[in-house]
Amino acid sequence: MKSVINLYKPVGLSPLQAVDKFRLKHREYSKVKMGYAGRLDPMAEGVLLVLVGEENKKIRKYLGYDKEYRAEILIGLKSDSCDVLGMVSAHTISTQLAPAICDNSSRPPPQDSQIAEARPPSLKDGVSVEVDEKALKKKLKMLRGRYEQKIPAYSSYRVKGHPMFYYALKGEKIEDVKKEVNIQGIKINSIYSIGSGKLLKYVLGKIDKVDGEFRQKLVKEKWRGVLDGSDERFVVVDVTLNVSSGTYIRAIADDFGSGFGGGLLLSLKRTRVGDFVVKKSERLR
Repeated sequence: MKSVINLYKPVGLSPLQAVDKFRLKHREYSKVKMGYAGRLDPMAEGVLLVLVGEENKKIRKYLGYDKEYRAEILIGLKSDSCDVLGMVSAHTISTQLAPAICDNSSRPPPQDSQIAEARPPSLKDGVSVEVDEKALKKKLKMLRGRYEQKIPAYSSYRVKGHPMFYYALKGEKIEDVKKEVNIQGIKINSIYSIGSGKLLKYVLGKIDKVDGEFRQKLVKEKWRGVLDGSDERFVVVDVTLNVSSGTYIRAIADDFGSGFGGGLLLSLKRTRVGDFVVKKSERLR
């Protein structure tokens, strides 16, 4: 029996649901204490460290590990959760941001875990995007290092005994909560564009995978209202980030998109926690 399990959490499940599924698959763990170090949102996937038995007493050590993520940031839209599982608001800028970025009209809609593995045309693949590359790199440079990050309203961070989403769902206003984080490394892997129709299909399909109550019906209606029937295209920036413990990648997406008409997290894969890497993760199925 392992003391630490490098589990691959799929899109749609909460960490607790992923642990429960692991127990069902591995009966030898059914009666031992199991916890996880570092939450992953339902829309995210990748490395989830599961602690077994006495190893749970060392949780602070595991929580302190630096992490690496592969993220895709959708430019031109915002949501109250800073990802696709939120109430999206109308954009102010879309493809006007990057007229020279390649138009991948034949690109299929992203498919969950494959979205971070896909290799859309790179900034260096003969695509003339010098102006936009400079603007994006300048913004990335501003994000790198230590800064006070605003924690998303729809998060499990606790305030006065309750997770922040408790107040958000009730419509209760609370003061912004900020914490210092450190973005140790951030780079652009690629940029591509996606049409409204394919984007909507991807988002709705991803939301349908979520198990639990996360306002799915209302959220899907809002996305349809913004994208259904539109012929616009949106820019997606694929980035790799190395960050300190406790960093909200959704908040980075929101910060990154400011000045470009908004930004939200389209996909997220945690590829490393400390020395635990995604290639060695155990799959649930």
